[in-house]
Amino acid sequence: MKILAIGDFHGKFPRKFTKIIRKEKIDIMLSNGDYTPFSLRDLFFKHIYMNPEKNLWEVIGKEKYKRITLRDLKDGEKILKKLNSLGIPVFTVLGNNDYPFGDDVRDFSKKERDRWKWKWEKDKLNFYPRIIKKYNNIHRVDYSYGKFGDYIIIGARGHSHPGAVKSKTYKKHKKILGKLFDKFKKENKEKKVIFLTHNMPHNTKLDKLSIRAIKFALKHAGKNKKIVKKRKRHYGSKMFRRVIKKYQPILQIGGHIDEGMGKQKLGRTLMVNCGPAHHGKAAIIELDAGRVKKVRFIR
Repeated sequence: MKILAIGDFHGKFPRKFTKIIRKEKIDIMLSNGDYTPFSLRDLFFKHIYMNPEKNLWEVIGKEKYKRITLRDLKDGEKILKKLNSLGIPVFTVLGNNDYPFGDDVRDFSKKERDRWKWKWEKDKLNFYPRIIKKYNNIHRVDYSYGKFGDYIIIGARGHSHPGAVKSKTYKKHKKILGKLFDKFKKENKEKKVIFLTHNMPHNTKLDKLSIRAIKFALKHAGKNKKIVKKRKRHYGSKMFRRVIKKYQPILQIGGHIDEGMGKQKLGRTLMVNCGPAHHGKAAIIELDAGRVKKVRFIR
């Protein structure tokens, strides 16, 4: 089986991928999400980054916020439409920029939950879950699973930080993943289970932030620079690392940390950060008889 591991599109699908998919005779695409551009990125880091209970639409106004986020979402849908048109099965999770429900690795305060009382906030969160159903070749596996031939793809969506391991929601979603791996214990033993995530597992060479990213965070930390300085450079998911260590699937595919493109083993699991598609990066992975035969990076 030949896989194209791809993700972090941020509104762009370089033309070369269409040629690569046809030339390489790709059987299946596994996408770690982030279809959406992040047009409000600078404003987010300026006003919200260290103030998570504040709403960006309180700063720029609801009308402007809705207009820009809807435009971004529609640009992301163009990527989905393109992927669907290629006629190859695509299994995907949502990235953190795709506005998924972010309630999988930390508990939300009442004030944070209250923002969803605005109808557009709910519509935004439900945009991709609703839209993806239109595309027959695209299958979403956030905290769920899909099947392709003899293989099982278990997925987890786009939290973008290590996670609060003692929070109720972290424990809840880790348990969901555990039940999925237990459900396919036989297939996993036969090395037929793939773990598809947005972020990479914590504390590897694949989830390490660059000095440039740290400087960017410090620039927008304001009075909270001490908090940012205490954070480690590894910003992958603690949940994903623990799941991999326990269940040891044959392969894990993710991204999010653009500078972490590469591969590394954690026990018997080969982890692959396929790099950002919007920079023309991806990975071709060949599986054969329960082993990873080859990994080639597209740069």
